[in-house]
Amino acid sequence: MTYGARAVAVGLVLHPTKPVDPSVDTIVASTRGHAVRILAREIDRQRVPVEVEVVPDAQFVAEVDGLVALGGDGTMLGAMRLVVDRPVPVLGVNHGNLGFLVEVAPAQLPSALEQLTTGDFSIEQHECLEVGADGVELMTRFGFNDVVLSRSGRTGAVSIDLTVNDVHFGYYRGDAVVVSTPTGSTAYNYAAGGPILSPSSAAIVITPVAPISGISRPVVLGVEDRISLAPAADSAPIAIDVDGTLAGELRHGERLTARVRPEAAQVVRISATEHARRSRVKLSLLDLPLRPDQLLELIPLELRHKAEAAISQSRAPITDSP
Repeated sequence: MTYGARAVAVGLVLHPTKPVDPSVDTIVASTRGHAVRILAREIDRQRVPVEVEVVPDAQFVAEVDGLVALGGDGTMLGAMRLVVDRPVPVLGVNHGNLGFLVEVAPAQLPSALEQLTTGDFSIEQHECLEVGADGVELMTRFGFNDVVLSRSGRTGAVSIDLTVNDVHFGYYRGDAVVVSTPTGSTAYNYAAGGPILSPSSAAIVITPVAPISGISRPVVLGVEDRISLAPAADSAPIAIDVDGTLAGELRHGERLTARVRPEAAQVVRISATEHARRSRVKLSLLDLPLRPDQLLELIPLELRHKAEAAISQSRAPITDSP
């Protein structure tokens, strides 16, 4: 397998703590005898076999023709952000928990790699939010799920003015404000009572969290709309989180802007139909008024031991991060 006149370069993005060695070994074994380079970043040098070429981060980003993200949704989002300036296909292998973005289970990886070799897959384009802030050096500027403005302390409320296309739209006062893409609409936005947006919709949604006054319901805007959020004088200190990672703080007199960057990532779908079906089931489970252990009562006795093992795994601390 070649890419033009050179070997294909496949980059590995590993969850920082979860054991993903079996999947790495599967990928390495699948490329033997093919013109494929497997690359990893310096941070993962001690976690990959000798067949994997460890390169500096800048070279990794410049040379990869595709990525395999081994982890959960956080790892997948981190992989997408790595190549936001030159999007390449990203395949997600689920070593996390629920996982809405990642599609392939580790046991399915050999067959998924075979489908990649034969070209039996599709590409799902994803937009992202490109975030800027006057006078603030943001640690993360691209969000594929959401941007959240929330209290940086335990007291007070955030008070934020919303401007759309240079027109003052209103204000928020409450615990937080979530600006979400269609991809991220099933995350914090959904938990806060916001709508689920179709992945094909050209829209973003702004949802207040525990509103006290001002705009109290979600607002859906178009991807061409220019959004500006500015703290009011009476606001509590505001933390900026991008895809669940602290990116900076916003103070009175400063302003955060967000705009949509279209086609910012290419997500590999081995079976888009099956992935969509599983995602709907996962969302349905989130809405059930039952804890995971209470779900056992709905499962036949002969299958409960497998379910119990899955529930035990789900109770492990969630450490997935980009």
